[in-house]
Amino acid sequence: MTDRLDSMSILVTSVDAGSLSAGARRLGLPLATVSRRVAELEERLGTLLVHRSARGLTLTEPGAAYVAACRSILEDVAEAERGAAGEFITPRGVLTISAPIVFGRKIVLPVIAAFLQSYPEVDVRLEQTDRPISLQEEHIDAAIRIGHLPDSTLRARRVGAVRRVVCASPAYLAARGRPATPEALAGHDCITFENLMSPDRWIFGEGRDSHAVRIRSRLSVNTAEAAIDAASAGLGVTRVLSYQISEALAAGRLEILLDRFEPEPWPVSVLYSGGLVPQKLRAFVDFAAPRLEAALRQI
Repeated sequence: MTDRLDSMSILVTSVDAGSLSAGARRLGLPLATVSRRVAELEERLGTLLVHRSARGLTLTEPGAAYVAACRSILEDVAEAERGAAGEFITPRGVLTISAPIVFGRKIVLPVIAAFLQSYPEVDVRLEQTDRPISLQEEHIDAAIRIGHLPDSTLRARRVGAVRRVVCASPAYLAARGRPATPEALAGHDCITFENLMSPDRWIFGEGRDSHAVRIRSRLSVNTAEAAIDAASAGLGVTRVLSYQISEALAAGRLEILLDRFEPEPWPVSVLYSGGLVPQKLRAFVDFAAPRLEAALRQI
C-alpha cells in the first residue's frame, strides 16, 4: 500500500509539474524511476492515465478521474498523519498563507510576525500573489481575499473592507485644478493600474447608479507601486486601493479626490477549508482576524 501511495504522489506531482521530467526534478528522483512508477500504475489499472509528448503530459479521461481520486486519498492520509502527530490537539506544523502582494507586505506580514512570536511551534509560509488560487489544489491553508467571494464550501471570516480611491499629488492639483465630479476627469492626465481598471474608462457608483466615465490614460502600469509613485511625482490622477496609499497620504504626497462618488468598498475575508480544522489554522484565524480588522479600520 505504501508503494501505491508513493506512486499516486509521483503521478499527481508530475501532472501538477506538467511533465514526468519536471515531476522528477520536483521530487528529486531519477526520471527513469518516475516513468516506471507511472507505468506500473497504468499496468495495475489496465488503462492509460496520461498521454506523453514533447509538450508534456495530458490526462486521459480515466486519468483525470483517477488523479482527482488520488488527490483526495493523499489528503486524507496527510490529515490522518497530522492528527496522529497531534496537529489537531496542539498548534504546530507548517501553515501556508496566501495574500495579495501589496496587502500581504503592508497588512498581513506584521500580523504573521506577531503570530509566530505567540506560537513558537508553528512555522508559516507566506505566498504573495495577485492571481486567483485554489486552496485545495495548491495546498493553501488560508487565503486573505479582497473582493466579493463566490459561493463555495469554503469557510470565510470577514475582517473589514478596502476602498477604491482616486488620488493625485498636491503639486498636480495646484497646477491642473481639483476635479469636482468624475466627468471632470476627462480634462486630466490619468495613470491606470492594469490589474484594477480599464485604461480608457473608470466606473463610479454602484449597482443601478454605476456609470462609466471616459478618461485619458497618459501612463499605464502593471503594479500599484508604479501608479502610486507616478502620481506622487505629479504625473497625473490615479485610482488604487485605500491601503496601498496609506503611507503616501500620511506623508502628504497624495490627496484623495471624489470620495463621495466612490463605489461600495470591497470586503476583505480570511478564507479556509471546511471540515476538521487543525489547531494551527484555528489559532491563526482567531489570532489574525481581530488584528486585521484593527489594521483595516485605520486605512
